[in-house]
Amino acid sequence: MENPIIELEGLTKDYGSVRAVDHLALKINKGEIFGLLGPNGAGKTTAILMMLGLTEPTAGTVRIAGINATSNPIEVKRKVGYMPDSVGFYDDMTALENLQYVGRLNGIPGDELEARARDIMELVGLGEEMYKKASAYSRGMKQRLGLADVLIRNPEVIILDEPTLGIDPSGIRDFLSLIRQLSRQQGLTVLLSSHHLHQVQQVCDRVGIFVGGKLLVEGTIETLSRNLFGEESYVVTVTTMEVLPASWGPLEELRGLGSVKNVTLAENHLEVSGTADITPDIVRFLVQKGVNITGVHKKEYGLDEIYHRYFENSLKNNAANGKFAGLFQRSFFKRTNAG
Repeated sequence: MENPIIELEGLTKDYGSVRAVDHLALKINKGEIFGLLGPNGAGKTTAILMMLGLTEPTAGTVRIAGINATSNPIEVKRKVGYMPDSVGFYDDMTALENLQYVGRLNGIPGDELEARARDIMELVGLGEEMYKKASAYSRGMKQRLGLADVLIRNPEVIILDEPTLGIDPSGIRDFLSLIRQLSRQQGLTVLLSSHHLHQVQQVCDRVGIFVGGKLLVEGTIETLSRNLFGEESYVVTVTTMEVLPASWGPLEELRGLGSVKNVTLAENHLEVSGTADITPDIVRFLVQKGVNITGVHKKEYGLDEIYHRYFENSLKNNAANGKFAGLFQRSFFKRTNAG
């Protein structure tokens, strides 16, 4: 059942003649992890600033937990915890002191502040390092401390803007795992903005592809894959011990199996595509026909393929913007590969 806590309607932001965000419409449900995916310069941060009430939209509305972010930004800030891509701390203070300072600024009573700060440090995995000075923290540890800064305010919504920049692969995996754990255990709604496809795919319930200020599409990865690739959304490659001839008799019978749309045979590789995953039926069929199977591989369409296809469709539908979209695409994949 839909229970939107973030609602964007026609959200638009112009800077002179440049449209940074173009009629963005989006609903994010309570307890959901939503990934806003797009290259740097796509307008993600501008959209986030409007959600926080830090910049006024040219048109459209933002509601967080039913509160209009433009007319009531202070109330929204009480509901939302925001973590930018780089979080600053007082280097001459310990991590715990930094966190307690933030707590005091947010009006947490002194008699409960220290215990709450310690509990949150444990929660984000910094329990053994809470007495170290912030200057001694690695990039990954600072991002965890930044998350602690957000959590001590007890928000309903967390917005993370490129939170894994500069973190090593192991640290990224641990950080994303922590985000999912917090969302599931505490019912937190998380909006994760990133240009790293694989990271978004790992942790998000739904994703939105955001390019050139426009939300091209949003949904679960499975739904986007099915909508894009249709009859090819499920592809199974079976490797056989023997080489099957092109005239192999049971091929037509295999093509007649439910959901199968296409069968391709190349020596000892048999590829079957269809509208549903019937891998067990395919394997059972081949075994019954006396085929010796040495391997079965299911192709899964991930965000790489989905992004490419939607981006290509966007270029075809709006040729006038092709030059700018190309620049976005090169920036996106250059940064993604570097990350």
